[in-house]
Amino acid sequence: MEAKKIDTKDYTIYFGEAGYKYLAAYIKEKKYSKIFVLSDTHTHECCVYAFLQRLPFEVEVIEVEAGEEHKDLETCLSLWQTLSDLEGDRKSLLINIGGGVVTDMGGFVASTFMRGIDFINIPTSLLAMVDASIGGKTGVDLGVLKNQIGVINNPQLLLIDVNYLNTLPKEEFRSGLAEMFKHGLIQSADYWEKMKQLSDLTTDDLEEIIYESVLIKHRVVEQDPREQGLRKILNFGHTLGHAIESYCLAHRPKRLLHGEAVAIGMVLAAFLSHKLLHFPWEKVEQIKAILLDYFPKEEFSTQEIATIQDLLKYDKKNAYGRIYFVLLEEIGKPKWNIEVEESLIQQAFAYYQG
Repeated sequence: MEAKKIDTKDYTIYFGEAGYKYLAAYIKEKKYSKIFVLSDTHTHECCVYAFLQRLPFEVEVIEVEAGEEHKDLETCLSLWQTLSDLEGDRKSLLINIGGGVVTDMGGFVASTFMRGIDFINIPTSLLAMVDASIGGKTGVDLGVLKNQIGVINNPQLLLIDVNYLNTLPKEEFRSGLAEMFKHGLIQSADYWEKMKQLSDLTTDDLEEIIYESVLIKHRVVEQDPREQGLRKILNFGHTLGHAIESYCLAHRPKRLLHGEAVAIGMVLAAFLSHKLLHFPWEKVEQIKAILLDYFPKEEFSTQEIATIQDLLKYDKKNAYGRIYFVLLEEIGKPKWNIEVEESLIQQAFAYYQG
């Protein structure tokens, strides 16, 4: 049976059970000196054993603590040291099996150990499947600031197996849906319509809509791998979303998941799109209603909103001290590098909470 796949310029994304055959053949052909498997405490328990049953090679399994709070340089130092202690060399391979934290951090560790070793991503969360593990962005957080340290470097291969989603807590699955909604809003009105009918889809439809989401992201990244222009549209909802996520990580006992924060960011961005680009009001209302169906509303005080606005200055899309947003002219028609006044951001929060 042929595996469903997407060929990118630098690597191939395989889908489903048939992809393991290609993964094993690739590793055998490359004759790696050592194979390391990186997981976190969650995926080690739920996914690694099942994965190793399909991999006929001797491997060393390395485990890190699960959670965004461990996606930092301290954990990277520990991983670099472990790879060195286990006699990793330039011909070693690192296989990252986990969610976005593992694929982001594992890709960065591999890209910098011995000035770069090969890595393969096996995403196990919906967020990692449709977003984090695709496009070559690797990195770690600097304190509570998201993904401030990193490099763009592609894996050798990517394998997406939706069976791993059975191991996900409901809120983690929901977190990944935010990026899929985003892909429709920035690139495809048809896909947005399909995502609006998500509750009618069966589990058999899941691999197909994930495939479509990956294809949307791949097509954007392929045209602009270094984020000089078009790729910035993938940040729709992320400018305020990342600031909200960072704020909650630092100041609230229960952190918001990435998708939960981005969903808020998309409602805010839809409102700003209406104000600045005349995005139709009925579509702003539609986006808010659909996202609030999946992501419970959060409350932010005036002081909290002010602190979140302060965090915007650390956004990686900024240049020359200016804060830039990605906004919509229409569904599937984004514009990037849009400056937004602070007073409008406060109005957007008022709309979200109203």
